[in-house]
Amino acid sequence: MTESTIHFYPKEPLIALVGNPNCGKTSIFNLLTGGNQKVANYAGVTVERKEGKLVLNQQVLRILDLPGVYSLYPRSLDEHITCNVLLGRATGEKRPDLVLCVLDATNLRRSLRLVLALKRMGLPCIVVLNMMDVAQKRGLNINVSQLAEELHLPVVSTIGVESKGDHALREKLKEIDLSKSGLNELVDVTNQSPSYQTEADNQVVQNILKKLGLDQQIADPISDQLDQTLLHPILGPLILFVVLFFIFQAVFTWAAYPMELIKSATDGISQLILENFSDNWLRSLLVFGVIAGAGGVLVFLPQILILFFFILILEESGYLPRAAYLLDRMMGSVGLSGRSFIPLLSSFACAIPGIMATRTITNARDRLVTILIAPLMTCSARLPVYALLIGAFIPSRELSIGIDLQGLVLFSLYLSGIVGAMIVAWVLKKMANSKTSFHPLMMELPSYHFPSLKNVAIGLWQRMFIFLHRVGGTILFLTIALWFLASFPHPPTGAEGPAIEYSFAGMLGKLLATILSPIGFNWEISIALVPGMAAREVVVSSLGTVYALAGQAGDTAEALTPLIQHSWSLATALSLLAWFVFAPQCLSTIAAVKRETGGYKIPAIMLTYLFLLAYLASYITYHVALSLGWG
Repeated sequence: MTESTIHFYPKEPLIALVGNPNCGKTSIFNLLTGGNQKVANYAGVTVERKEGKLVLNQQVLRILDLPGVYSLYPRSLDEHITCNVLLGRATGEKRPDLVLCVLDATNLRRSLRLVLALKRMGLPCIVVLNMMDVAQKRGLNINVSQLAEELHLPVVSTIGVESKGDHALREKLKEIDLSKSGLNELVDVTNQSPSYQTEADNQVVQNILKKLGLDQQIADPISDQLDQTLLHPILGPLILFVVLFFIFQAVFTWAAYPMELIKSATDGISQLILENFSDNWLRSLLVFGVIAGAGGVLVFLPQILILFFFILILEESGYLPRAAYLLDRMMGSVGLSGRSFIPLLSSFACAIPGIMATRTITNARDRLVTILIAPLMTCSARLPVYALLIGAFIPSRELSIGIDLQGLVLFSLYLSGIVGAMIVAWVLKKMANSKTSFHPLMMELPSYHFPSLKNVAIGLWQRMFIFLHRVGGTILFLTIALWFLASFPHPPTGAEGPAIEYSFAGMLGKLLATILSPIGFNWEISIALVPGMAAREVVVSSLGTVYALAGQAGDTAEALTPLIQHSWSLATALSLLAWFVFAPQCLSTIAAVKRETGGYKIPAIMLTYLFLLAYLASYITYHVALSLGWG
């Protein structure tokens, strides 16, 4: 590291949080930083980087939440990133001035090995005993001062799910002088023999636990009782199916009222502009470009937040690893392990974090297959398209016991993506070397916890910010670009039909329609699919812009739903739904695959097979629908 690079680092002291997965490290991070957080990626890789700020004694401290690790002998990319940051070798990141090693107080046998590795490294460290309330309920009486003496490190207790559960940690941080941190040389423990150190550490940990009277393992009766039902070979999968089914029902039923409010607001703004602006290009841009585009996507924010809400609840409660365990046998039948479940579930929110999460899969073949099928999980960016088409062509009808027809159709679309992914994985398994063995799932199941409402709220806020940033950035830019292409050049004198047919977008749409007409797509849909390659949500805004400029919306910013009801056949709508179940991913996803796989070969394979699969699915759907008289 040279002097010139040091000046680029922020001047505030850097505190890094380290801990095992499921130790409550992120809860401590949220308590310390609150909403003052930012999420980015580490330089050169797609590993998520979460940083926040804490003000103590009128001093600003940078808090960095590192990826969870079990040891400092890295095997996965996440573990390499954590070790490189601790050693000061991460690109664009300074060496931490202090490490907070967060331990699960209910599982010191596992957690203390990480503390011993950090001690050998030589970084200033505070041990944070989290989940102390849970440990006490189980009869674990941990003598904090005695543990500090045994480790020769300061130890504080915290309760990550309580609003002031970090009080002792904040008081300890006030006592630490960080001005002289980072001056001592560090030991690169990643180069040491893991087998030798693990055996030695196990003996040290056993001696510490014996002195503290904690060498006898105490079971968690509540988790054990719940697992008897939730992990039952028959009841478990049924309960998981019901949970997922309920989530997709809620996406439609719970979001109806807030969606109507947003729609009324955007319609009101459009009407206000139409009444107070003269008929010129600026009014056209604002009404048919900005509002018909970005506003048409914004209306689906409630549904996306509801989906994220349930994913965060499942993650916070400790149920997600159980779901992976339940699906391990089924996924093993197509050549994967249950470890692929969490990356695939993450892909329901967005394929990019799902692809990033495959770094925890140690088997190279399993990781590659999971990357290839992750885009088949229905990401939240497709939800606006699904919601638009389902709302236009599927009646809102209660079938029985509160099951709504629209929610049932949405669930079937998600299920179609899952089935398609399993079929692709099975085909890849048959194409692979016959000697490739199945790698069964081996993972530790955390105890059940009541979800922290604060953590869920912060997670939802971050997702909403990301979505609104996309609406105000990428989606708005593409919508304006499409408005320009659909507005110019002007039609020649005496031309008949809508002006958009003579524009650049109209020409492109008619060219693409010759390729896509066998699957029922008209030129308006063909235009909308082009900017949709940059962001899936743009398809809805693009359709709004195209139809508005085509004059089919009359003199007002009329809703898009009735327009497509009258312009499309049911066969076309079903074909477009089938297309989006399998459609090639957005450019951001392709870029993430390229970074994760280190080349263009895998992204090219992904694009090719997804396009062929989408075209085939749409072709079959369209022609079957025509044969049923739905044309």
